[in-house]
Amino acid sequence: MSDVRRISTGAPWEDQFGYSRAVELPNGLVLVSGCTSIVDGQIAGGGPYEQAVNAFAVALSALEQVGLGRDDVVRTRMYLTHARDVEEVGRAHKELFDTVRPAASMIIVSGFVDPSLVVEIEVEAFRGVSA
Repeated sequence: MSDVRRISTGAPWEDQFGYSRAVELPNGLVLVSGCTSIVDGQIAGGGPYEQAVNAFAVALSALEQVGLGRDDVVRTRMYLTHARDVEEVGRAHKELFDTVRPAASMIIVSGFVDPSLVVEIEVEAFRGVSA
């Protein structure tokens, strides 16, 4: 029996592509899969700032399922489809994590599964950071 805990949010792509929204390892590390602003099958927010805010909300909701929150985040990765969106996505990140100061990366990619998406977020958290 594995001590790895796998978290599902019921998103259709989880079953279709065989992944978990989040995975908690026995050492307290929690890895959250790429999150977008798709909520109830629809893109919530049109611009990069709004999409980033919603994507972070999806990621933080997954962390809540294992009893963790924003203050437990130790790493974020922000994938964008265009460099012009760096400031907007960075603003969303700062609003959430300014006092937390996780390690962070912002990467420009060629696109996502749905071309209307402009941002995807990954988050890593560690149990015991805010203890």
